[in-house]
Amino acid sequence: MYALLLAALAVVLAGVAPRAMARLVSFRRAPRPALVAWQAVSLSAVIAALCAGPAAVAYLNDTTYGWFACSSQNGCATTIWWMENRRWIVLTIAAVVTVLVLGRLLLSGHRIGTRLRAARARHRELVDVLAAPESDGRADGIRVLDHATPTAYCLPGRRSRVVLTQGALAALPDDELDAVLAHERAHLRGRHDLLIEYFTVLHHSVPNPVRSPEALREVRLLVEALADRAAVRRSGPVTTARALLTLAQGQAPEAGLGAGGDGTTAARMRLLAAEPLSSLTIVLMYAYAAVVLILPLALLGLAWQ
Repeated sequence: MYALLLAALAVVLAGVAPRAMARLVSFRRAPRPALVAWQAVSLSAVIAALCAGPAAVAYLNDTTYGWFACSSQNGCATTIWWMENRRWIVLTIAAVVTVLVLGRLLLSGHRIGTRLRAARARHRELVDVLAAPESDGRADGIRVLDHATPTAYCLPGRRSRVVLTQGALAALPDDELDAVLAHERAHLRGRHDLLIEYFTVLHHSVPNPVRSPEALREVRLLVEALADRAAVRRSGPVTTARALLTLAQGQAPEAGLGAGGDGTTAARMRLLAAEPLSSLTIVLMYAYAAVVLILPLALLGLAWQ
């Protein structure tokens, strides 16, 4: 019973809950607790899927067979065979399910992690080669490319870079440039790339019928909104909004995180003008995250009682 509940919970948290949460656009006004809630839901889905097998094994501790009827000698033989061999059958099914879930996670993590780190390394080398000579060797990791389109993005990692184009330097006044740099450094300082990579791995490890692209899009938006908060603290909401509008036509590479050009500029500008959520709503968001995270562990505990 509890194994089925955990399996159903994994499906709901992986496919249904993200679609419902993506519709709660007001939660974007508190990006940090919203990201905590999204992480809790995704992690809980994984835990529920992994706990379904052990919960099924707990069923074997029940030695009460109950009443069963035999309509024929063959029917009795089949029932008795099941009673005698159910332990190994359930153990095998539980082991296969657990191995499949872990295998998909590990394979997806290896593929995506390897691809992203290789792409960042290649792009970092390319940026260092193409950057203007005066930006070479700067301690702050800023590189300037000779390109007319206003673009700004960062390349996270051990040798992180903040990349600006000449077009961005020409189009952004000093206060807007400070906002953009604060935005990109917030990405690097908070290691937002690891958060997006985590959700990308989970997204690709979930089977297609259950997969929810809304989750990945919403997390990307929340990560940018969180970095926008750092820009607002540096330069104010109006200046940050102007900088975002200037950079809207720029395009960051897949390996980087950019302040603009990702299709979320309009939504982020609305968030800059929106009122923050109440403290009570934020507390409820954290409470929701805690309950969702504890639920599969509680069901597993009940199964083994």
